[in-house]
Amino acid sequence: MSIKQLLIEANAIQVGVREDDWQRVIALAAQPLVKQGYIHQSYYQAVIDNTLTHGAYYVFDEGIAIPHARPECGVIKNCFSLVLLEQPIAFGDGEKADIVILFGATDGQGHIQDGIRAIVELLDNPQIMQQLRAAKQWQDVVDIL
Repeated sequence: MSIKQLLIEANAIQVGVREDDWQRVIALAAQPLVKQGYIHQSYYQAVIDNTLTHGAYYVFDEGIAIPHARPECGVIKNCFSLVLLEQPIAFGDGEKADIVILFGATDGQGHIQDGIRAIVELLDNPQIMQQLRAAKQWQDVVDIL
């Protein structure tokens, strides 16, 4: 299943979010995944704990954050959640991001690598990045993807 299909199935696209606390952004990204049964609440707390312990290693120069934790931290089914922030925010002491893709995988090896590779390929296109940042509603994101 593609990222687009997983996002739609989980109803996990949030656009125009105003938030300046990275921990609340991670919790916000996790909400639809918890509600739809893709992850346990423990998963997003593990993401927050990992960030506090290891730093925001998942934030890239392009303003993209791909927070995630290990499968055993509470992943039920492979999933993605997309949050488009109105303004970039710093994650921990790290870089700023305005595109946040919370990612959960049931397999610690292949699915995580495949998922991150798919995200990077998708967002490696400057035109798609610009369109996502200009998106005003859920349907805009679906059309872009």
